[in-house]
Amino acid sequence: MTMETIAARIDRLPSSRFHRGVVLSLAFIYFFEFADSNAFSYAAPALREHLGLGIGSIALVTSATFLGMFCGAVGAGRFADRVGRRRGLIVATAVFTVFSLLNALAWSTGALLAARFATGIGLAAMTVCANTYLAELMPPVRRGKAQAIVSFIGHLGIPAMAFAAKLVVPLGEHGWRLVFCIGAVGALALPLVARLPESPRWLYSTGRAEQAVRALTAIERRVAASGHPLPEPVPVPASSVAGERISRPYRALFSPGLRRSTLVLAVVWIFTTLGYYGFLTWVPTLLADQGISVVDSLGYTTLITLGAAPGALLAWPVSAWLGRRRGIALVCVLAAVCGLVYGLSFNPVLVVVFGFCMAALLMAFGAQMYTYSPELFPTALRNTGNGLVYGLGRLSNVFDPMVIAAVYGFAGYQSVFVYIGLCWLISAGALVFCAPRKESGGLIESLGEQGPGTPSNTVPSHGTRH
Repeated sequence: MTMETIAARIDRLPSSRFHRGVVLSLAFIYFFEFADSNAFSYAAPALREHLGLGIGSIALVTSATFLGMFCGAVGAGRFADRVGRRRGLIVATAVFTVFSLLNALAWSTGALLAARFATGIGLAAMTVCANTYLAELMPPVRRGKAQAIVSFIGHLGIPAMAFAAKLVVPLGEHGWRLVFCIGAVGALALPLVARLPESPRWLYSTGRAEQAVRALTAIERRVAASGHPLPEPVPVPASSVAGERISRPYRALFSPGLRRSTLVLAVVWIFTTLGYYGFLTWVPTLLADQGISVVDSLGYTTLITLGAAPGALLAWPVSAWLGRRRGIALVCVLAAVCGLVYGLSFNPVLVVVFGFCMAALLMAFGAQMYTYSPELFPTALRNTGNGLVYGLGRLSNVFDPMVIAAVYGFAGYQSVFVYIGLCWLISAGALVFCAPRKESGGLIESLGEQGPGTPSNTVPSHGTRH
């Protein structure tokens, strides 16, 4: 057994009940992860009224959440490369659901800050582990579609949280506490995750060849039991998986073969995180500060977030049409334009329309990047590398709320959206001018193991850009 045969046997598997089970299990967790990620932004207007939080305090708590996300992404990245994708996913899910519940018990700014920091650790850890797991278990021709479906179902958690906040926040002084209880329901996903198999790719990369064979054989049996004949594996070029079983130190992410991918992904994650959360986190509060009531601002935000789920589905055809890199760049440019127009609009209808478009584009970006980012790292460092670049994006957002609060205070409401648009344009430029030009063809070993200068014709002919 070699990594070539493991990759070929996984990638030849037809769509089956097993794959649908993986997608639905991850989608269930994502639903509550996205709901909880946005919980604070929907509770913030009520927290200002009932807990006495000012704009500065809201910025501080938001920063603490993203500091926790940085620690969770980087820590879980290395953790899951050492102990396994499935175990990392279980631990991360348990952490974010437990601390989601503790947010509801906060009695002061300090207590809420500590609770959001701990919740952030679990939220980012879950995202990194889930994206890597999906990349390694899903055949290439369906990976983009699978990630789009996971993101679609997951992003339904955003309007669900918005609707829930609109219902419970007006209930009284403690209505906001109920908002934070919703994320804790994600604990129901733990039995589903526990039934998932470990990644055979990861098992082999850590020297557990016999366990990798057993895990892969069990997966094949489950696929065959669904009534699907197994096609013959298409050979994977040995050059694509060279060194996949080598233990790699952290500094290998900055070696000649990986440095470019690491740096470009870091830039993209940093600036898109600034633009992404700069919009989602601050819209309810900024609308309320423009003279719109808390209830009305939550109503507008609820309608805007309805664009999230269809936006996630948009990622798949865009990626199939333009490929990962160019598809993500296009979405970044469109997000910059829509965000700016949104900031210039004061008519309620235009606010909702362009806000809806912005929400859709944000989720189309996320679904594509969740697929693209893990593909650029080798198996031995896939979770580590993905966790680092994703975590750096979250770390940048530690300072972003303070920057937005300063921009808003100094230059006003519209200037915030100019700042958000610039962040998206910088990300688009990095992808267009600096990212590796070739696509992976869905073979996750190819981009991670070969340098960015490798000709694109080394991608196996059976791959697609889906």
